[in-house]
Amino acid sequence: MKNLIQKIVQKPLWQNILIGIGVLFFLLIVFFLSLGWITGYGKTAKVSSVVGQSYVAAQQQLEKEGFEVVILDSIYIDSVAKLAVIRQTPEADEVVKAGRTIYLTINRMVPPQVEMPSLVGFSLKSAELYLQSLQLKLGSVSYKPDFARNAVLDQLFNGAPIAQGVKIPLGSTISLVIGTGVGGEETDMPNLVGLTYPEAINQLTMQRINVGSVLSLETIKDSAASFVFRQTPAHLSTKLDSLTGMKLPNKIRQGQLVDLYLSNTPPPKDSITNPSIKN
Repeated sequence: MKNLIQKIVQKPLWQNILIGIGVLFFLLIVFFLSLGWITGYGKTAKVSSVVGQSYVAAQQQLEKEGFEVVILDSIYIDSVAKLAVIRQTPEADEVVKAGRTIYLTINRMVPPQVEMPSLVGFSLKSAELYLQSLQLKLGSVSYKPDFARNAVLDQLFNGAPIAQGVKIPLGSTISLVIGTGVGGEETDMPNLVGLTYPEAINQLTMQRINVGSVLSLETIKDSAASFVFRQTPAHLSTKLDSLTGMKLPNKIRQGQLVDLYLSNTPPPKDSITNPSIKN
């Protein structure tokens, strides 16, 4: 090494400069010739279609083809399998540089939550459009006699009423109860005095009569164990039967309302057998 340095020093300066320039040119030529190999210039590959595949399968396929894989985003579509690829960038069949990064959008494993709105009073069409705007589905539609004709009376989730503000998974199905107006045929007003509150509700439901206000003159400890001591309209009217002289039952139509008055204790027997006393 020492002898080499001495030889270089003994040579004229202009020779050393020429040698340095030559070495520099040689290194530049080698660099540019190997640049294509280093950067992969000119090497291309076609992107396979992985939309619809699971993320794991898509990643394995793309990496096998020499691409890098990165999850760009995740969204939720209930009709697509969980963790399935929804979109890819670049798209399928595009010819790109070998080793390029492929960005994937996948379907979420767990659906996001959305607050349930109040649809009571909406028309069926308006309620359906509102549900669609929240990415919720309209399920079964049932009908019930009620003054609110063609309006939503109740909203159900998994068969049970659901209140406004309750969070449910995106894509959930909501069933609606729609009013059909008041029925045309009249029926005798049932006598509810003396029945427990659940029994009265069951009686009205069977006759398709709706419950209006539920009132009491005292604090009700347990509504399921309370009793009806008054109802409006009353069971009997002020009209008398021309043959028997007894009071005739009031008439009511399906969909009309009955107000109930509750008590913690059952009413006197006289008010049950002769409801006109209390009603």
